[in-house]
Amino acid sequence: MSLDRIALISDVHGNMTALDAVLDDIAGRGIHRVFNLGDTAGKGPRGEAAVQRCREVCEVCEVNVRGNWDDFLRFTAADAPEEMRWWHAELSAESLAWLGALPLSHDLVMSGHRIRLFHASAESPHRRVHFHHTPEQFAGMFVNTEMTGDGPEPDVVGYADIHDAYIESTEGRTLFNVGSVGNPLDVPEPSYVILEGIADAEQPAPFGIQFVRVPYDIEAEIAVAEAVQMPTRDVWAVELRTSVYRGSQK
Repeated sequence: MSLDRIALISDVHGNMTALDAVLDDIAGRGIHRVFNLGDTAGKGPRGEAAVQRCREVCEVCEVNVRGNWDDFLRFTAADAPEEMRWWHAELSAESLAWLGALPLSHDLVMSGHRIRLFHASAESPHRRVHFHHTPEQFAGMFVNTEMTGDGPEPDVVGYADIHDAYIESTEGRTLFNVGSVGNPLDVPEPSYVILEGIADAEQPAPFGIQFVRVPYDIEAEIAVAEAVQMPTRDVWAVELRTSVYRGSQK
C-alpha cells in the first residue's frame, strides 16, 4: 500500500539556515506537501526571506496558517518596543499583507482520521497551551470554536507556538506539537513532523505521526543576526545554542 506524506513545519522565526536545512531534508525524503503552522517571521534576522521562501515554494507549502507573531507584526505601531519595530520594518508591505490574510486553522482527513491544524489553540493564535496542561485544556483543543468553524470535530490535533515537540493520546484523541524549525526550546535542533497515511480517505487505514530532527549550522545563523545588528541578538544566540528560553536565561 502506497501512503501519502505531509510535512508539518512551524515557528521558522526568520532563521533561514534552519529553514533551508529542514526543507532540504523534506525534499530528500521525497515529500512534496508541506504545511506551515505559522510564525514565519519575527525573533530572527531574516523574516522577509523566510516569508518569500515559503511563498515561492507555494506548490510545496500549500497550507500556511497565521501565528501570533504573524498577527503582532502586521499591527506594529510607532510606539512599540524597538525590536518589534525592527522586525516589522524588515518585512515588505506585501509580506505583511500576506501574513495578515492567512487562515487561523486548517482541517484535513487522512486514513480515517479527522485532523485539525492551528498555531496555538482552538481559541486563538495568542492563547497558549503548554506541554504541561490540564485535562480541560487538552479537551479544549478538539472543540469547534469561532476560530476553527463548525466542521466535524477532530480526533487528531497538531499545533505549534510553544517550540516544544511532544505527542500524547487520551480516550481516542491525539494531540501533538510539531516543535520549532527556527527557534527550538527543547533540543537545539530544528523539529518537524511527518504525517503518513492515505490522504482524503474516510475509511481507517495505516496512519503515522513521525518527529524529525535536523542539524544545521547554528553559528552561521547567529553571524547573520550580528551582521544585520538585530535587536536582542544576544539572547537569540543563547536560545539557539542551548534551547533555553530567554525568559529563563540568567
